[in-house]
Amino acid sequence: MRTERDRKIVRTSLVGIGVNLVLVLFKTVIGFLTNSIAILLDAVNNLSDALSSIITIIGTRLAGRRPDKKHPYGYGRIEYLTSVIIAVIVLMAGLTSLKESALKAIAPETASYSVVSLIIITVAIAAKLLVGRYVKKVGEEINAQSLVASGSDALFDAILSLGTLIAAVVSLIWGISLEGIIGVIISVFILKAGLEMLLETLNSIIGIRADRELSEALKKKVGSYDAVRGVYDLTLHNYGPTEIIGSVHIEVPDEITAREIHRLTRQITSDVFVEFGIILTVGIYAANTSGEFGGIRETVEEVIAKRPEILQMHGFYVERETQHIMFDLIVDFQADARQVRNGVLEELSARCPDWHFDIILDSDYSD
Repeated sequence: MRTERDRKIVRTSLVGIGVNLVLVLFKTVIGFLTNSIAILLDAVNNLSDALSSIITIIGTRLAGRRPDKKHPYGYGRIEYLTSVIIAVIVLMAGLTSLKESALKAIAPETASYSVVSLIIITVAIAAKLLVGRYVKKVGEEINAQSLVASGSDALFDAILSLGTLIAAVVSLIWGISLEGIIGVIISVFILKAGLEMLLETLNSIIGIRADRELSEALKKKVGSYDAVRGVYDLTLHNYGPTEIIGSVHIEVPDEITAREIHRLTRQITSDVFVEFGIILTVGIYAANTSGEFGGIRETVEEVIAKRPEILQMHGFYVERETQHIMFDLIVDFQADARQVRNGVLEELSARCPDWHFDIILDSDYSD
């Protein structure tokens, strides 16, 4: 299923491929003519950039396939696998260039630059700066991680190519060969960029905390309806850069009817999808409308306040008929949540022996 986002990724990647292939040609020729290992490594880096753009296109095409029975959430996560492959390619290029540069640094050979070669290197730097800014900007606009990484890498390449240019000027003026040293520096930065790209993508695959701004915006939207007294337990699951499915609990007065709840939750899910493009399931917490249980709640809050590892208490509800008090706790990840819960339960049971407490542990999924 091709979308405008997919088309932009493909178009932008094609621009990157074209520019990088031209740079590969020019840098390879100049590198051999001047006997410059730094320029040749720059050419290899451009070639890996072009290959990365090709893989990005293939991954985008595969990720755009329609959901099916076997993959009901679609194929969006293929984009993450694409980024992993690109990161591995960058790391391999970095290791190869590091080996060749180290040998060149140990046994340096004088490069023979010309004014023409320096002009071409300067043009290449300008080209990478322009392409890098363009690719990164498009990637940020459409939330394409692979494009952002490619654009950042291109901008970084331009800076490293500037180092090659400086080495060439030094060689021309003072006859000092810095090719191997510059090559080692370039290789280290290539490896660093590849490792960062790999770690970022692996975090996305494993599952990272929801973006703070998105979480706050969603909770503000859901909490804007008249009957909603509180918004809790927001969870978001990413099935690709643009495919998000989530759930949330809202607190509503216990006196409203099932029909009113139905209308409210349907309106919330519809509005959230239109505004955010997120499929959201809405759960319900009932809130006591009478004020007779205020003293009991104060006791619970007093017990909880003694424990700083408890981040939040919500879903508080009292059932007079069964003498039950129910609420949820969010405990800091660094604490033993079960131990904290048992401590709260033990103290509340001692202070309120006539009541039964149901305490559910929730996780701190979002801000």
